[in-house]
Amino acid sequence: MARSPNPPNAVVKADELAAPLDLLLTTATKPFASRMMPNATWARFGAGLAQHPGAVADRAGTLTRELGGIAAGKSHRAPARADKRFSDPAWQQNPLLHRIMQAYLAGAEAAEGLLTDVGLDWRDSEKMRFVMDNLVEGLAPTNNPLISPLGWKALIDTGGLSAVRGTKAFARDMLSKPRVPAMVEPDAFAVGETVAVTKGAVVLQTSMFELIQYVPQTPKVRAIPLLMVPPVINKYYIMDIAPGRSMIEYFVQQGQQVFVISWSNPQARQRDWGFDAYGAAIIEAMDAVQKIAGTDSTHLLATCSGGILAAMTAAHLGEIGEQDRVAGLTLAVTVLDENRAGFAAAAMSDRAAQAAIRVSRRKGYLDGRDMAEMFAWLRPTDLVWRYVVNNYVQGRKPAPFDVLFWNADTTRMAAALHRDMVQMGLGNALVTPGAVSMLGSPVDLAKITSDAYVIGGVADHISPWQATYRSARLLGSKDNRYVLSTSGHIAALVNPPGNPKASYRTGPVDVEDPEQWLDAAEKSADSWWPNYVAWLAERSGPEIDAPKTLGGEDLPPLGPAPGSYVMEK
Repeated sequence: MARSPNPPNAVVKADELAAPLDLLLTTATKPFASRMMPNATWARFGAGLAQHPGAVADRAGTLTRELGGIAAGKSHRAPARADKRFSDPAWQQNPLLHRIMQAYLAGAEAAEGLLTDVGLDWRDSEKMRFVMDNLVEGLAPTNNPLISPLGWKALIDTGGLSAVRGTKAFARDMLSKPRVPAMVEPDAFAVGETVAVTKGAVVLQTSMFELIQYVPQTPKVRAIPLLMVPPVINKYYIMDIAPGRSMIEYFVQQGQQVFVISWSNPQARQRDWGFDAYGAAIIEAMDAVQKIAGTDSTHLLATCSGGILAAMTAAHLGEIGEQDRVAGLTLAVTVLDENRAGFAAAAMSDRAAQAAIRVSRRKGYLDGRDMAEMFAWLRPTDLVWRYVVNNYVQGRKPAPFDVLFWNADTTRMAAALHRDMVQMGLGNALVTPGAVSMLGSPVDLAKITSDAYVIGGVADHISPWQATYRSARLLGSKDNRYVLSTSGHIAALVNPPGNPKASYRTGPVDVEDPEQWLDAAEKSADSWWPNYVAWLAERSGPEIDAPKTLGGEDLPPLGPAPGSYVMEK
């Protein structure tokens, strides 16, 4: 089980199926087919076409003329430079395949144009775009084993074995959730051996989480520690994915004391774990961290759904007069203001929400594999059809990549937390003070006065950066820094220094319009990690001698990192 270097564009691909965003919790409980079937949105789309007969006729006429030009060999249509589906020379050199490719591209452009012509409202537009993207991508000739030159070449090269392997892989993938092509082999990596390998120890174990403390790697450390709060529907080790790319490893190497929560994978019997249970768990972890470090406060760094919970918990602490316990609040790819937050928000409706809640209530949890399937279909070219061609048409194993291995290592979400998340998202409750509560306190994000560092990804389709910027403006912090990283949901975080293609923008959240902020923000090369470490250092007190042992009084080391909860299936 060896580590592998990143395959070309692997980080970009991994971005497209990252930690499942809780705002899509309504759609994950529905079968894929039901999301594609005709409904009220289809009816409004059809009515829109009927109201624009001229535009439809123009599109049809343009397409017909172009198809005639393609048949005559007079078309110059070519795939976009970023479209790698047609990179095999046969698509250019074989006259029949070249015409098939051009006809497909012309039809795809016409379909996209019709969606634009109709002028649906943003919600219907997002839903129809999901349907249109999947239909158009599924019809690509590159996916057809009878046409694909890659498939024929593999068949010849292997003497027919590629077809046998592809059939076996298809049967394996379709017999269990998520019913999409495997993006990585299940034994490509091993937790604690090739991923999640930074040295540390479990210093507290409760029914909900394990608290891991990491071994200092510098003689001196900052006095105030950092507690990392991961998402609740993926495992924590995306923060410790691999040596040289591990956020935890980097922070420790820079002299920061680091702790992380590793959530338990809930079963049906834990169906009642909701907002209050997770908020109490974060506070219990803070208590232990402060006791071990001997401080009155700790930094919180939380990502995605973990960021939502951490922000609500910080607001609760502000409400009860304990805001000083939070030395600084860092929220990464976290959406608190869900207004028009992409397809996720568009998919929300009260009827869909209640149906989703009923499904998880019956089971006692929401299965993370359902979320993984949903996210795969959000980016069908890269996350479904790319692997259909590789795994089934060519009969090849997918390249090993640790981020995709982590992504496939899904967890469940307790029914009560699912209910709380869905209801909060439906009403976009966090933008209204007191509309939702945490541990008996009305949540008012303006009560969070700790310095804040908020991170977004410019290409993040799960937590759109504009939504994360609007979310940063909800906080009451006087010193509130927003950082916009290159890449998407995961590569914006798994972003170690030394990448010549990486950059970030930073600035205060002092304007309402995200685009106006973007124009004024200061741009810097490389990763945001060093900027964040410097920000932490300014707020982490003096340097002290690194602790010789892990844990503390009544909190002895219970076992080595990454602990046992991360192994739960």
